[in-house]
Amino acid sequence: MAPVVQLVGVSKVFNAGTPMQNEVLHGIDLVLQPGEFCAVMGPSGSGKSTLLNLVGLLDRPSAGQLFIQGLETGALDDAGLTRLRGRSIGFVFQYHHLIAAFSALENVMLPMLGQEGFPNEAMRARAAELLAAVGLAEFADRPADRLSGGQQQRVAVARALAMRPPLLLADEPTGNLDTKSAEAVFALLRRFGAEAGMAVLFVTHNPELARRCDRIIEVVDGRIRGG
Repeated sequence: MAPVVQLVGVSKVFNAGTPMQNEVLHGIDLVLQPGEFCAVMGPSGSGKSTLLNLVGLLDRPSAGQLFIQGLETGALDDAGLTRLRGRSIGFVFQYHHLIAAFSALENVMLPMLGQEGFPNEAMRARAAELLAAVGLAEFADRPADRLSGGQQQRVAVARALAMRPPLLLADEPTGNLDTKSAEAVFALLRRFGAEAGMAVLFVTHNPELARRCDRIIEVVDGRIRGG
């Protein structure tokens, strides 16, 4: 079975060929297998966000190769990257990015609408199933802006799982939450990763949560020092 993610000699340079040229990542090699739950840690400016943007197909490497489920992504055009990202990668960010006027159910349906183009009962059933799984079945019809911060982030987790992606990228998903809500969101990500066999990259500054992951990938000065 191919790794979910493989980076081979990946570098990222911004403002190439100008006096402002800045190489943020240097020859990164990384393999992430199905079911792995990995913490990504490092100081601000170390390259964590750039690494996540590359793995999430939101940006392209300047050099090296990036594989998603064995597919080398370098030859894909923007439309191909968008399709691959939509079906293969779920995102949970520090801020939930829900649509305030939409219900919890409608927010969870959004990735499926992006693929299918129109709502149907199968989508609604999938969204309802996910909301129940994150403990929010009774809030399915409530607008997102009437949910607490912890509830909104749980909706965001459900939304990220809508397409059953093999890869989940979580960028400081507990950073804005109180301790109890942060623990609940981390437990959900851990559980869903194990149950679905998803690979998870969990960016965090919380060493206690990082120690509970399968391994820690430490990014320092644009290079991987651990993991």
